[in-house]
Formats: sequence, structure tokens, C-alpha cells
Amino acid sequence: VQLQASGGGLVQAGGSLRLSCAASGSIFSINSMGWYRQAPGKQRELVATISSEGVTNYADSVKGRFTISRDNAKNTLYLQMNSLKPEETAVYYCKANILTTSWRRYDYWGQGTLVTVSS
Repeated sequence: VQLQASGGGLVQAGGSLRLSCAASGSIFSINSMGWYRQAPGKQRELVATISSEGVTNYADSVKGRFTISRDNAKNTLYLQMNSLKPEETAVYYCKANILTTSWRRYDYWGQGTLVTVSS
């Protein structure tokens, strides 16, 4: 199983980006999925999560600006980020709780995609 994150890049403050995370491999089902971020010198933090039923949860700092969504048919997770701030410069990671076709459940992480917000 692999998670491939994409969509990061350089954006000006106040701008928008849309991140994607595609899961592939021996997947039977995907439970919860989420986005996390790690800024230089800081710990990784939760940005948003979404359950298999579409129930979402956001960090207070991104509520009203970020939207997490998923396409279950494509095993893909998205994060629409609006009104970005320079302090949100970080590597963004996706995570998915996956039941494999071998009937084992693991948390898988994507490789991360860098988001740089310039002031």
C-alpha cells in the first residue's frame, strides 16, 4: 500500500492550494483519513481528519479556511486550503487507516508535500 501526496507548492499569503493524496495497492477498505503538517523545528500537528462516512474534524486554526474531502471510489483524499498564512508553511502529510486484502489494518503515511506561503 502506498499513499502519494501532491499539490504542494509556493503561494502568496491569502492564496489557495489544493492537496491530493492517492492511496494504491492491496486495499480492501479505508477507514479514517487525515492531513497533518510539520513546520521547520516544530512537531507534526493535526490539520483535519475525515471518517469513512464523511464526518470531518479540523484544527481550530484552520476552521473556516480549509476543507477536507475524499473520493472513496478513487481512494483519494483532498485538502482545499484557502486564505493561507505564512506561518502555515510546512510539509503536509496524509495518513490513512487501511484494511489490506490480507486482513491487516495499519496506519499508512504519505511522503509529504511542501507548502510554502510567502508574505
